[in-house]
Amino acid sequence: MARGKVQMKRIENPVHRQVTFCKRRAGLIKKAKELSVLCDAEIGLFIFSAHGKLYELATKGSMQGLIERYLKSTKGVEVAEEAKDTQALDPKEEINMLKNEIDVLQKGL
Repeated sequence: MARGKVQMKRIENPVHRQVTFCKRRAGLIKKAKELSVLCDAEIGLFIFSAHGKLYELATKGSMQGLIERYLKSTKGVEVAEEAKDTQALDPKEEINMLKNEIDVLQKGL
């Protein structure tokens, strides 16, 4: 027997919503673990419930190690430092800097 298609809208009944959250959270965590084992992938997963409770999964090592690796691979540290530098600039300096970036990007196109 086939299952019916689930409409993607908020579940109004709080009890049904909580049951669905628990089941789908468990399924998502199970799929992440399977992907990690089958494909030798490192997976980090954060889930925050409606009540603010944190559920997390780090398949290899620790979540902190995965976050640091993510920041290194996306150059997140440099982006954060650049954001601090732009906040310290005068508005005129920031405008000039942004104009220069626009010129460089347009030349690249």
